[in-house]
Amino acid sequence: MRTALVIGTGLVGTSAALALAGRGIHVHLVDHDPESARTAAALGAGTDEPPTGPVDLAVIAVPPAHTATVLATAMRDGVARGYLDVASVKGGPRRELEALGLDLTPYIGTHPMAGKERSGPLAATADLFEGRPWVLTPTRETDTEVLNLALELVALCRAVPVVMDADAHDRAVALVSHTPQLISSMVAARLEEADESAVRLCGQGIRDVTRIAASDPRMWVEILSANPGPVADVLAGVAADLEETVTALRGLDSVDEKRRRAGTDAIEDVLRRGNAGRVRVPGKHGAAPAAYETVAVLIGDKPGELAAIFADAGRAGVNIEDVRIEHATGQQAGLVQIMVEPSAAPVLAAALTERGWSVRG
Repeated sequence: MRTALVIGTGLVGTSAALALAGRGIHVHLVDHDPESARTAAALGAGTDEPPTGPVDLAVIAVPPAHTATVLATAMRDGVARGYLDVASVKGGPRRELEALGLDLTPYIGTHPMAGKERSGPLAATADLFEGRPWVLTPTRETDTEVLNLALELVALCRAVPVVMDADAHDRAVALVSHTPQLISSMVAARLEEADESAVRLCGQGIRDVTRIAASDPRMWVEILSANPGPVADVLAGVAADLEETVTALRGLDSVDEKRRRAGTDAIEDVLRRGNAGRVRVPGKHGAAPAAYETVAVLIGDKPGELAAIFADAGRAGVNIEDVRIEHATGQQAGLVQIMVEPSAAPVLAAALTERGWSVRG
């Protein structure tokens, strides 16, 4: 691949363009809002000048509701040798293209499993897709050359290709992406009218659960409108669990010993099933989840603190597997939770203590 056309310069489109341009691909940028394309170009994602002829690959990065229309126009205009989209749903756009009677041999549906709460070109980064799954949904009609172009794009973005059936993909993202977004928003919505004294007690748990609730509602309405059935199916299961859990909690509040015991069993069941499901979430680099030990360190909220603690961990020869920060309420301090291999935890704790850090626990 030497040339590409990115149609849609939002977060995903601009991030892909940045990755391609950074690896020597000549990228052309188009958006319904010319200012967005100019912004992406100014960031180094390519040029907003139109190509003079067909490019090697056209990347359609527009909302799912518009994907098929934009793709059809691009294919009829012959702007590229190969075409792919990055919409978060795959079955609907393909069926729309089939209904239009288009030759779909030069097309492949794809979906990079990466994003942010923020949208638009200014939120884009060239490393957005690094190490992330990038789903490809080829069919028997898909031309081998187009599949290879898509695989090359994934490699240039340093993502991990995953081949799936389009409808299986839509059911999967309903479970692991779309439903969590709605549930996060529902939990966050409880805070809107909550008493200020309650909100001030928010800790890391509520921050974790509601992080994605900061996402753009308009964008998510478009995504959910393109995949409503599978999302509704998952939510129906969640709703059944919620109803049983409410009944169980009412039982715990009962004076009847049998109802309290039944309530306890039901609550324990849903918590245990949650444990079992959580264990299946892939760990670092998509591998099986690993058990890490946590070394908690109190740090001040000032420049250079995190860099210093990471440097001291490096000097101790300890690899940091993951890190979380819990900010202290009403204080200019925080607790850094450093996750490391179990055998490295005492080494790290001793080294940090020796260097003057306040290690907790």
